[in-house]
Amino acid sequence: MADARQDSHGCGNCSDSEEDKYSDDDFETSKLGTKEYWEEAYQKELETFKDIGDVGEIWFGEESMSRVLRWMQKAKIPEDAAILDIGTGNGAFLVELAKHGYRNLTGIDYSPASVELARNVLKAEGLTDVTVKETDFLNCGGELAGFDVCIDKGTFDAISLNPDDNKEGKKLYVHTLRGALKDSGIFAITSCNWTKEQLLERFCEGFEFVQELPTPSFKFGGRIGNSVAALIFKRVR
Repeated sequence: MADARQDSHGCGNCSDSEEDKYSDDDFETSKLGTKEYWEEAYQKELETFKDIGDVGEIWFGEESMSRVLRWMQKAKIPEDAAILDIGTGNGAFLVELAKHGYRNLTGIDYSPASVELARNVLKAEGLTDVTVKETDFLNCGGELAGFDVCIDKGTFDAISLNPDDNKEGKKLYVHTLRGALKDSGIFAITSCNWTKEQLLERFCEGFEFVQELPTPSFKFGGRIGNSVAALIFKRVR
């Protein structure tokens, strides 16, 4: 649950001890953080798509995609901007980006079944000029670079749940993200595991906080909170 505290000052300096406090002891690891889980899940969705044309579950729901798209259009992100969808899943967000006029799109996923599914979904939509690659974001060897926008809806969450050294995985994620983005490039992240404050701590080095996107809120125990955090960052030197 995200609490209701607001931070209008963006990212400050963070130490390892501060990172540990916010980022490593908040919840237990899970099979949702394993490649095996996602490969099995997307293999089932791939088989279903081939049978009946159903694209399967949209991770975080359609509203999460619409939320980011509305911000991109309001921020006047150019239609030729190089956009990376990190953990593309079934490629549903790539389809929506293309329908909104964006034409320099790349989706990556470490699951072979996800990549095959996304390619099939894009082909069914007549979108043959969208790149989808089988790539592990944490082990891409510098392959990813030069993007104007990187978008994450749940991949950082999954990495955070990995039973095998998720602490190192989270640090490697930030390092890879910095390398993938151009200077002043935009990073949009949607998370259901981390609060706004925790994400600000995690992405405090090499990034500048730009904006929090509105997400559904609820009231519990006299406090207003959010079950999902959606933040925009800018890559800085």
